Amino acid sequence: MGLFFLILWIVGWHVGLYGLFKKAGIAPWKALIPLYNTWLMVEICQIRKIWFWLQLIPVMGQFITIWITILFVMHFGKVTVPQHTLVVFVPFIYLPYLGFSDKPKWGGEKVFRLYKKPGSREWIDAGVFAVVAATIIRTFVFEAYVIPTPSMEKTLLVHDFLFVSKMSYGPRIPTTPLSFPFVHNTMPFSETTPSYLKWIQLPYKRLPGFTEVKRNDVVVFNFPAGDTIINLPGYGSEQPYYDVLRDQFKGNREALAAEFPLLVHPYDKTDNYIKRCVAVHGETIQVKEGLLYVNGTLSPMPASSQIDYNFPLNGKNVSAESLNEELGINVINDSQIQAEPGNIILNMTAAEKIKVEQYLHCTATIAQYKKDFPVFPFDSTAAGWTRDQYGPLSIPKKGETITLTHQNIAVYSRLIQVYEGNKLEEKDGKFFINEKETTTYTTKYDYFWMMGDNRHRSQDSRFWGFVPETHIVGKASLIWFSWDGGPRWKRLFNGIK
Repeated sequence: MGLFFLILWIVGWHVGLYGLFKKAGIAPWKALIPLYNTWLMVEICQIRKIWFWLQLIPVMGQFITIWITILFVMHFGKVTVPQHTLVVFVPFIYLPYLGFSDKPKWGGEKVFRLYKKPGSREWIDAGVFAVVAATIIRTFVFEAYVIPTPSMEKTLLVHDFLFVSKMSYGPRIPTTPLSFPFVHNTMPFSETTPSYLKWIQLPYKRLPGFTEVKRNDVVVFNFPAGDTIINLPGYGSEQPYYDVLRDQFKGNREALAAEFPLLVHPYDKTDNYIKRCVAVHGETIQVKEGLLYVNGTLSPMPASSQIDYNFPLNGKNVSAESLNEELGINVINDSQIQAEPGNIILNMTAAEKIKVEQYLHCTATIAQYKKDFPVFPFDSTAAGWTRDQYGPLSIPKKGETITLTHQNIAVYSRLIQVYEGNKLEEKDGKFFINEKETTTYTTKYDYFWMMGDNRHRSQDSRFWGFVPETHIVGKASLIWFSWDGGPRWKRLFNGIK
């Protein structure tokens, strides 16, 4: 459907210019030559030649081409906002109408100069320019983002405001281009009304960037398991659809759909998540006793990251609140976590752990949870796996040929079907991809493994699996503001490590 609209757009635009060129006294066949047609429009409209060359800038140049077309149409006396809106949004209809109907005549510079904008039109033009410019910047250069949860503490704190660089990994062409400006997937003041239309869906395409996603980068990405959500407050990515489907409805999609309203997001409109990329395609991850290993080597924890530690109390009667008062450490005692008698579990950084150990005269250990949430891939592969004892698991890379077995199909099923758009079936113990029997699959994209720095309070790849390159939004680059009842001045304009 997206390809159809793109072809319709291009063909209709050129057909319309064919008729308009003829009316303007230009050989109409010249309208069919890309770039040369806009050069002729720049000449006949007496626009500075620099604007022709600026068209060649990726992405931004498309908007300049639209602007040149609007100025060309204004020389036919079409100067109102509704007329220009038609040029922008339905040129494949409006331009052929102007080119082949009898009414619009070429007026040239005289008609253009006679038109004087009213004051209100000046404001409208300025507003439209601002919206377009801001949309381009937000889509292709950088975007503001606010930290909503403690999953990255204390590297990033709740209500840290970030700039996310789209240029670092290459700006992604919007897959869903028809959307309300400046918002992500829901309309302002609504948690359930989509802010986009799915009439046009474009294939995945990313412009060249400065670098690739690297291990230990802090990355913003679209939530991979957020393509289908329960469209009610309190659900969405807080209680993912697939968790509810698995835990409450035992995989019965029809029963879930009968009880809850659902919304299916395009992948570029799923909720934005921010995590640390702890492993890239081609690497192997494993978590042992709460510690992460990549390719068999212990991966050091970021200095500001937090984790749950189990402290022996040695007969002392202490609490999180008393430790806050005595040591000035803002520790959180999760009431849902029950430590063994005589112990207390506290969530803190490694440096804070040392202070508490000295205060309690004890040695803390990383907390281990025997009862835990189900982890990816939710089958016998993950038997015995928890968030603290996980893997080993290899991260797929582009072009890798995977041998499919009944033991590993759960690991790759979503990758094959959802992320890479294939039909996967299992019949009589055999695998069929797009109706063809096979025992292997070759991946189209690179994949990544994301984890929060606050490992015990992070919904991350351990609970929903791989992050495909298609879902990567950008690199978290700078904290430009931070708020906790007032500005956190020391955090302003800090880089993110």
